[in-house]
Amino acid sequence: MLALSFALTKESDAMHDLLGRLNLSDLPQRIAHISLRVAIAILLLLVGIWVIGRLVNLMRRALTRGHMDPTLVGFLRNGVYGALIVLLAVSVLDLAGFPSASLVAAVGAAGLAIGLALQGSLSNLAWGVLLIVFRPFRIGDFVQFGNIMGTVERIDLMQTYLVMPDNREAIVPNSKVGSDAIINFNRLGKRRFEITVGIGYQDDIGRAMQIVREAFAADPRILKQPEPGVWVNALSASTVDLVIRAWAHFSDLWEAQTTLTRTVKERFDAEGISLPFPQHEVTVKQIIDAAQGPGKP
Repeated sequence: MLALSFALTKESDAMHDLLGRLNLSDLPQRIAHISLRVAIAILLLLVGIWVIGRLVNLMRRALTRGHMDPTLVGFLRNGVYGALIVLLAVSVLDLAGFPSASLVAAVGAAGLAIGLALQGSLSNLAWGVLLIVFRPFRIGDFVQFGNIMGTVERIDLMQTYLVMPDNREAIVPNSKVGSDAIINFNRLGKRRFEITVGIGYQDDIGRAMQIVREAFAADPRILKQPEPGVWVNALSASTVDLVIRAWAHFSDLWEAQTTLTRTVKERFDAEGISLPFPQHEVTVKQIIDAAQGPGKP
């Protein structure tokens, strides 16, 4: 009985110590204080979201007035908005009494895990931003990425869309676009084309070159500057090869090249200048076996 009484006394003392630490007399004040902090934090969160929305919209309008690409404007607007919302949330939670250090560590760890999981997508995103900022090509340009060639239809943050010459659509990841050589066929506005024509050795080279120069002057799509020209390029097995080089605006290139080729052919035919084609002489020799004699097949 004495031992039981001693144990109950110790348990009663421990309960009194616990109640003393809790300080129940101050509990209503603590609840009111915590409630006030949470209410202030929620109010600041709502006001902060509204202010951040106004700020990023002002930034978007300023960038739009600066003639920045709409895709990049939207990306910057959303990126700044997300970063400011994260900072606001951490500040509000710290004001409400939550430990901000552990929250920041958790956000950092989550960001690292997401970054490792989306490494390829982030590479496309980074190249998309660089392509939009530095603009090596624009919508409507005819470009080549590696072995893919077509007209730029749309540039997104993740992919670039091309319409190929046969009307197929190619969707190229921006990381591939950035890692390959980019050839822009119409960025400078004009391009040079080249035609090789072979005439016969007996033909008048000077007259043939004069006919080509007259064809240059007759076609307004062929630019006068840089000056077009025709030269003797090589002496082949059966022809004297002339190389013809001329410049045209990108939009007129194909028609100017094909028209000049046809004009040169028709004028050469009319002037009697031949366009030899390769010919091969085949000699068949019959060897007669001496043992069979001339009379045997």
